[in-house]
Amino acid sequence: MTTTMNSSTTDARNAQSRKLRRRAGGIGYHLISMALAVAFLFPLLWAFLGSVRGPSPAGTGFTWLPTTWTLDNYISLANYGEGIWVYVMNSVVLAALTVGGTVVVSVLAGYGFARFQFKGKAALFAATLAILMVPYATILLPLYLILGAVGLQNSVLGLALALVMFQLPFGVFMMRNSFEAVPRELEEAALVDGCSNVGALRHVSLRIVTPGIVTVGLFAFLASWNEFLAPLIFLNDGASYTLPIMLVNIRSGAYGTIDFGALQAGVVVAVVPCLILYLLLQRYYVSGLVNGALRG
Repeated sequence: MTTTMNSSTTDARNAQSRKLRRRAGGIGYHLISMALAVAFLFPLLWAFLGSVRGPSPAGTGFTWLPTTWTLDNYISLANYGEGIWVYVMNSVVLAALTVGGTVVVSVLAGYGFARFQFKGKAALFAATLAILMVPYATILLPLYLILGAVGLQNSVLGLALALVMFQLPFGVFMMRNSFEAVPRELEEAALVDGCSNVGALRHVSLRIVTPGIVTVGLFAFLASWNEFLAPLIFLNDGASYTLPIMLVNIRSGAYGTIDFGALQAGVVVAVVPCLILYLLLQRYYVSGLVNGALRG
């Protein structure tokens, strides 16, 4: 009897100890997550505060919060060069063309690699992935000459074609893995019901691989929206510049002057679309990466 009571007491203490350890682990996890969130969000908050900070009175010294709040920095940004909305629209058009081209080609190529057998399939897929090992900066000059030969130099369309090429290796890899995760029986059932291969792809497979498509599109958008080197080389007309080029021009002001307020306002304008898009598509993005990693 005494042995049974002692055993029950020991089990209860062990269970309570495990519960306390799990609770402590959960608290530690949340504290670390909060610290990382603050570390990542602090630069964004600092940029926003800098964008609405007015001139500080002499002798006030450094303050975390602006002593005067103003939108003058955004007004200066709107009037800079060709106007902020010209650069924003150039970036939007570039991102739309890059995302559209990357998604269409990646979906078709990924479906072909996942579903069809043809001679040289493995070698072609390996060659596609091998592009990832080539620093894209080394091929910008040949691409510049090629675009000039076909009349696409200094155009957003030519720049978008170059960026699509840079995004295809990852996009094709992701979509091939996503399509391979789709059971073939679903497409075979659609074919039996009278669908063609294109119909089965459209009505069955695309609905299932939506997370992978969103992931490819999101990566293409972020790459094109934040790209600096390729637009700097391919574009030579101020009216065609994208947002990153404009921000660098603000930072390199005349006679070495820097309008930090307008620069911070430009950073906020550039970051907001990325944050909104990521928050809206986060569920698909995480799912797409997990599926691609499991199949890869």
